[in-house]
Amino acid sequence: MNQEKPILEMIDIHKSFPGVKALNGVTLRAFKGEVMGLLGENGAGKSTLMKILSGVYQKDSGKILIEGKEVEIHNVREAQKLGISIIHQELSLLPNLTVYENLFLGNELVSKLVKKLKKQEMIKQSKELLMQIGFDINPARYVKELSVGEMQLLEIIKAVSKNSKIIIMDEPTAALTEEEVRRLFEIINQLKRQGVAIIYISHRIEEIFEICDRVTVLRDGMLVGEEKVENLTKEKLISMMVGRTLTEQFPYEKVEKGKTLLKVVNLSYGNKLKNISFELKKGEILGIAGLMGAGRTELGKVIFGEYKKTAGEIYLEGKKIKINSPAQAIRYGIVYLPEDRKREGLVLKLPVIYNMTLSNLRKYESGVFRKLNKKDEMNDYKNFVKRLSIKVSNPYQLVKNLSGGNQQKVIIAKWLLVSPKVLIIDEPTRGIDVGAKREIYEILNQLKKDGCGIIMISSEMPEILGISDRILVMHEGTITGEVEREKATQELIMKYAVGIT
Repeated sequence: MNQEKPILEMIDIHKSFPGVKALNGVTLRAFKGEVMGLLGENGAGKSTLMKILSGVYQKDSGKILIEGKEVEIHNVREAQKLGISIIHQELSLLPNLTVYENLFLGNELVSKLVKKLKKQEMIKQSKELLMQIGFDINPARYVKELSVGEMQLLEIIKAVSKNSKIIIMDEPTAALTEEEVRRLFEIINQLKRQGVAIIYISHRIEEIFEICDRVTVLRDGMLVGEEKVENLTKEKLISMMVGRTLTEQFPYEKVEKGKTLLKVVNLSYGNKLKNISFELKKGEILGIAGLMGAGRTELGKVIFGEYKKTAGEIYLEGKKIKINSPAQAIRYGIVYLPEDRKREGLVLKLPVIYNMTLSNLRKYESGVFRKLNKKDEMNDYKNFVKRLSIKVSNPYQLVKNLSGGNQQKVIIAKWLLVSPKVLIIDEPTRGIDVGAKREIYEILNQLKKDGCGIIMISSEMPEILGISDRILVMHEGTITGEVEREKATQELIMKYAVGIT
């Protein structure tokens, strides 16, 4: 839908936090019936700008115009009254309430005479809302029973139910299956036809070209430019985001493989893993591919001792080992970087330095009273901040305030401190911008050169093809295929992933 005047204008927006200029004169426009892709590396200012628009933060200076009229947005409720809804990457649903209770939260239907909730009417209206987008679930179901993808769709329905004029979607496909992504895009196209303006934040470049009409790119808190998607190439867009050309998205390096480092024989875990056998060599990145529910994460957690195997054997450097806990795995030199880094990999309320050293405190203990050697701890912190190019203001900055890419580097630093032999990394670049992705790949390449064996679990097909030396494909808890890098294609991996052997 072509529109002469934008429904939203954010003009010359400035915002500072103590010691940080988050936004420096940013301007953004959004039009009715269009999808505006808001792009930039982590830390570029996207989230800050959207929090100002949705009433979470207040701007220091600048103007916000809705349908040509200047407005002040002091809180979330005021933003909602103006027709602005935001769907956060961290879902805001209440799991112990039902679907309809979440949809009507704060706007419950109440009988005027007896002051009683109109439960059946709310269920009926919820059913109609859900069916509008072909989402056939029982409104009386509890949200905790839904899949992550279903929860994401429910968040979108909540925004639609408020008759929003502007909907902000922050990484909406991060936890969705391919089928759920397709359904989401159908909903977005439906909203476009209704004249809704959508601001779409994503690190998945392919999605931008598929669903967005125009993009606004931020870098270091400033506006780089606004451009129609039809005028862009992937290379030009990445260059705008990172300030340099990424001639090679996946910097693969061939390293001479060493001896077998890890050997897994007939490993089983209930009905999640069935007779898994493979070998990992020194200096090798072994990619683990497969669709959601294939058992990839369970495999990583069983080897790490977080889940207890029900059958099978694990050998490290030719010796049979027993791993009954993560602590045992770490002592053997086997470490695991979880898929959900915020919930499982970090202590968000602790500073960066403590998150780095937490798993290896014995290294800094000395004397009869096991007093911590703070000087050695600080030296290791400085070494890894420099080595991994972690952007952090000081050692005691809370890790929750770092960008996704820098949080991932802190977890890598934590495990490098234990000098691992085997590194299992689950979704290494999920929610990370293109510049930080390349930095993570370079770190993996260096570990490869140092003789570390790496098991990389990933849902990103280009990542699996681009960085792996060898690929195992899983389907319903079994290995259905093994492919050498030179013979790997997207079609072949997908064939194995759907169970065709």
